[in-house]
Amino acid sequence: MHIEISSRHCQLTDEQQTYVREKAGKLLKYFGRLMSIEVAVDHGKHAFEVEILVSAEHKHDFVARESASTPEAATDLCVHKIEQQLRRYKEKVQQHKGEMTHDGPPRRSAEAYPAAASEPEAE
Repeated sequence: MHIEISSRHCQLTDEQQTYVREKAGKLLKYFGRLMSIEVAVDHGKHAFEVEILVSAEHKHDFVARESASTPEAATDLCVHKIEQQLRRYKEKVQQHKGEMTHDGPPRRSAEAYPAAASEPEAE
């Protein structure tokens, strides 16, 4: 997985870059099929703004923006938002797995066909 950090209107120290890289890397814990993570840090007039773009498999993109007085605080808030998005997406994918087929309506279980289940077995 590729993590790219860019800064606009400011220069991040090595410690700050390491902090941002470690926080972004922890997103793999929530969804393992991430392709790339882009972090943009911008220093506005009164605060640092952090934007995180995460690309997952099958063209799913997640975006979060936050601002705070330090880049570390803004990164924490932003990572929290992305974590929530990834958790929700993963739950959605896992819950819907197998419910729909590509050629029609959802399949029914044996309970939906009581006549077929009560037929005697052939000897």
